[in-house]
Amino acid sequence: MLACVPVTEAGQVSPGWGRANRVAVAEVADGRVVDWREITVAWDRLHDTTTEGGHHARVARFLLDNRIDTVMAHHMGEGMRRMLDRMGIGVRLGIGGDARQAVLAGAAREPATGAPLPDERMTR
Repeated sequence: MLACVPVTEAGQVSPGWGRANRVAVAEVADGRVVDWREITVAWDRLHDTTTEGGHHARVARFLLDNRIDTVMAHHMGEGMRRMLDRMGIGVRLGIGGDARQAVLAGAAREPATGAPLPDERMTR
């Protein structure tokens, strides 16, 4: 699994996905993180510099360029969720705390589909 999660400089999960300043790209295999790269994306600053579609295109390009197959976050907007679904990218919501531990916990969960899980209600 190649996952992407919004992170703080202190190594915690950042609350929102589409307005993240930094993200981590984590490769998870055999129940452990085998690679971890943190990247400043500045989506917090760039979010309102274009249309919603333009911002979603920026995020989509990043995900494609980095071959991400799963996004993990505490929450995200409905439009972003639809875009990821259309792209075939798995979504794990409701994560928080230490980012590396959250990625491992998220990797063990099934992707969110259909009715939202209790910790995903705010995204739909």
